[in-house]
Amino acid sequence: MPNDDGLTIYAEATKRLDEAAKHSKAHEETVERLRLPKQMLEVAIPVRMDDGAQRFFRGFRCRHDDTRGPAKGGIRYHPDVTAGEVRTLAFWMTFKCATVGIPFGGGKGGVVVNPRELSKAELERLSRGYIRAIADAIGPLVDVPAPDVYTNAQVMAWMVDEYAQIVRARTPAVITGKPVALGGSLGRDDATARGGFNIVREHASREGWDPKKRTVAVQGFGNAGQHFAKLLADDGYKVVAVSDSRGGVHNPDGLDVDAQLEHKLGKGKLSTKNAKDISNEDLLELECDILAPAALEDVITKSNAKNVQAKMIVELANGPLTADADKILFKNGQLVVPDILANAGGVTVSYFEWTQNLRGEYWKLDRVHERLNEIMVREFAAVKARSTEHEIDMRTACYAHALDRLAEAHEATGTGDDFKA
Repeated sequence: MPNDDGLTIYAEATKRLDEAAKHSKAHEETVERLRLPKQMLEVAIPVRMDDGAQRFFRGFRCRHDDTRGPAKGGIRYHPDVTAGEVRTLAFWMTFKCATVGIPFGGGKGGVVVNPRELSKAELERLSRGYIRAIADAIGPLVDVPAPDVYTNAQVMAWMVDEYAQIVRARTPAVITGKPVALGGSLGRDDATARGGFNIVREHASREGWDPKKRTVAVQGFGNAGQHFAKLLADDGYKVVAVSDSRGGVHNPDGLDVDAQLEHKLGKGKLSTKNAKDISNEDLLELECDILAPAALEDVITKSNAKNVQAKMIVELANGPLTADADKILFKNGQLVVPDILANAGGVTVSYFEWTQNLRGEYWKLDRVHERLNEIMVREFAAVKARSTEHEIDMRTACYAHALDRLAEAHEATGTGDDFKA
């Protein structure tokens, strides 16, 4: 764990705010208000372990901004969770929600734990204990958590049930990413990937691409990466490489994505049948049309950005490119669709779930897909136009686009200019 508890990464994240402010109409007071989170909560969660011992787990919940609506953001279980990481992710969520124009602010939560070391019963006790610890800081109109790293629909089911016991009322809108039987939305399982896919399809239409003549590489074959590869393959694209934490497989003539999915599910690893091994690092530098970093942060940096050959980079992971890499790729004429737009499909369908919960009206899958596509295409077009008009990279354009929306909300109650004598 970093000595500063991860606060350095938050300082790096807010540099995006400063750059965006140069291309936004936001008042300086709005920019300053967005530098610090509205609330940062740290808790100790007692858990009675299966052997009878009691352990205490460190947990966090950050509400960065809720001016445009309740805070929204996932809960991650990971041994490397830090206060700074949670704060940074909440900051990104503020801008992600504003980018796609949904009425949420930014939130995030995390617990310092390796969930693989816990039994299922211990995991349930931890999940319920976390909700008891942060119950006063969340709510359907305050802060709405969701799954993130190493949490899933099962964990959300425990959490929404615990919250219902605390408030003595069934309150499905307090958490999204739930099982459908408990008020979850259809279409949530592949929402992150589908949002990125909608953007690729729109860009391909603008560029006149023939999917059958375009190649794709996906680093990270988890939930988002798997669905993204499958959606593109089904649309006719040639997926030439995929990878997971162990490494990747590559076939320039195209992989059988369905076979890889089946092998990964059954054997826990990728198949080398009709494919050669490739490292995660080499996958990033393959000659391809579309590259999707869908795993870790900071995988494309100043040192390897010049070797990236993809025409379009779709950030399904959070923060896979450094600021230096952004500059290099932009200078080389490569299109980077930043994470706060590219992977916003997840939070967008979470918004649909929240809306359905509040209204008690549930949508069919085709309606979810139609509305998601409408939002992703609309916002991609707006950001692309700003990028072109101001001759700035897509990330700066995204942050400026979001900052304008945040400024409208923040400044509706007035700025110093309004109160001058």
